[in-house]
Amino acid sequence: MNVVTITDSLTGSTARIAAGFGFNCFDFQARVGNEVVSVLDCEPGFPAEGMRPSRSGIPILFPFPNRIRAGRYFWGGREYAIQNLTPQGHAIHGFCLDRPWRVIAQGSDFVTGQFQLSVDAPDRLADWPSDFVLEVDYELTHNRLRANFRVMNPGETDLPWGLGTHAYFHLPLSAKSQLEAVTVEAPVTRMWECADNLPTGRIVDIPPEKRLRDPVGVKSLKLDDVFTDLDFEGPQFDCSIVDERAGLQLTQTCPPIFREIVAFTPPERAAICLEPYTCVTDAINLARSGGDTGLRVLAPGTEFHTWIDLAVSRIIA
Repeated sequence: MNVVTITDSLTGSTARIAAGFGFNCFDFQARVGNEVVSVLDCEPGFPAEGMRPSRSGIPILFPFPNRIRAGRYFWGGREYAIQNLTPQGHAIHGFCLDRPWRVIAQGSDFVTGQFQLSVDAPDRLADWPSDFVLEVDYELTHNRLRANFRVMNPGETDLPWGLGTHAYFHLPLSAKSQLEAVTVEAPVTRMWECADNLPTGRIVDIPPEKRLRDPVGVKSLKLDDVFTDLDFEGPQFDCSIVDERAGLQLTQTCPPIFREIVAFTPPERAAICLEPYTCVTDAINLARSGGDTGLRVLAPGTEFHTWIDLAVSRIIA
């Protein structure tokens, strides 16, 4: 397995990226003063051959995050049928998270990976309306890990796309703490009604036990939901995990193109997933009804850039 390690020379913070398995950043050790914070959660032994790519670290979800119903959709006057389906019969999490990526640039504190559908997964080219290139930079600056994303359309037809990440955050933030001391907060005000993890098309109020707008204890949460209608000021928004006993907080910062947040509490694991998506689950099908699903379209020969930050710090009052 091709694993790349990057290091911030000032603090000694490190990150490890499995270039040979979805360019998954599966280990981020952030140094805050004399303390090392293990930010990401992984299944034992990850990455290893045969392991599920969506259960550890930060899986990269493209050209669609989450599910496409029955793996079928219409685009450009024809029907597409994706071949690789879940046991429940749906396509899930795109085409990039389980294949090797190519490292095209690297330094001590950064690495750039590239994935092109026609080059790195040619067997899946017929499953999508256009070829695509996705480049991701991971770079460390002190206690901050930034992911820069570049979506490119090298084909001759429009590229429909959505992007998401599926980070598993390890809880609590310190071995000196406990789960009862951890709270989570995200600026979400509504959620998509779902049946069997697929949106019905209706946006509804969030029930009291799932409201993340104000800090809520992680231990009490049971989540596998698609939240939307983010309410924030300024050019970006934060999702935060605060560990009062440890005196630490983890902040995930995104620009507003990430308009949905999927929150998931994996069973029997001390972890939480806060997944920023540029579109809702099954957006390519829901868009046919005329609703605003966040599905984006990139013209041939054009590209789009965005980013996500993860930063660890002492609690900010």
